[in-house]
Amino acid sequence: MNYRKLGRFNIKVSEVGVGGWLTHGRTIEDSTTTEIVHKAFDLGVNFFDTADVYNQGKAETSLGHAIKGLKREELVIATKCYFPMSDKPNDRGLGRKHITESVHNSLKRLQIDYIDMMQFHRFDADTCLDETVRAIDDLVKAGKILYWGVSEWKAHQITDLVHTSKELNANPPASNQPIYNMLTRGIEESVLPTCEQFGIGNVVFSPLAQGVLTGKYLPGQPAPTGTRAADTSSNQFMQRFMDDETLTRVQNLKAYAEGLGHELTEFVLAWCLRQKMVSSVIIGATSASQVETNVKASGIQFDSAVWERAEQILAGQ
Repeated sequence: MNYRKLGRFNIKVSEVGVGGWLTHGRTIEDSTTTEIVHKAFDLGVNFFDTADVYNQGKAETSLGHAIKGLKREELVIATKCYFPMSDKPNDRGLGRKHITESVHNSLKRLQIDYIDMMQFHRFDADTCLDETVRAIDDLVKAGKILYWGVSEWKAHQITDLVHTSKELNANPPASNQPIYNMLTRGIEESVLPTCEQFGIGNVVFSPLAQGVLTGKYLPGQPAPTGTRAADTSSNQFMQRFMDDETLTRVQNLKAYAEGLGHELTEFVLAWCLRQKMVSSVIIGATSASQVETNVKASGIQFDSAVWERAEQILAGQ
């Protein structure tokens, strides 16, 4: 496993991280989560991502159980806040009250004393940035959080956040967690350049496009039983990629990757990691064997011609 700094900040995360958005505390048993986390750790993964809203706290609780017995100082635990956790008026957003209470509740569920990386799950138009920055900075100074950042914020919002932090002489954001994969490349235009300007590291989610880029879904055939695409409660974010044309192109990309000696999953993860501002790719897993395959992406390098040809194949050229 290779490790990268989080942008300009001197905390190193594994190039492949493990997340639990649609799995931890929901579609897999806690015992399976523990097996996955321990296998990942044994393979060199130190970065584990979750959020308070994932399954309404159950994902954090499941991860908290899973990391017991592992050396805390060797882990980088990331979580998030923003989304409503109840119907109470203050149990949402990025105001001081909700941020503070979210952090303390996450610490309890995770059963840890501090959070390595706290991220704001979405931009909050109802809260002034200075309130948000002061609240998170106070938690950093209190030792509850080491680094903080955002998820799915636009480039201009990140810029304003950095400037506000500077104006308040507060600890600046260190991370950004956007969606990024070979089928979803929106951050390349302005978000990645903005992050490079300010030294913010990206820990990207859905690098396999919810499993579409694994190659397990075939054109003209129904999704296999037990897969995410077959689960109506989990497949809403991937339906736009489940047309026969896209799935055919993915199969062509699979053949290309295998011709280079790699499974498609590790190849497309390595494609994300070709970006110097991507610190880690966050994978979801329902078994330890999936982790074993995905971690092989760490360290894979090709010249630009290989990646260009891969992109052409996926574009149907």
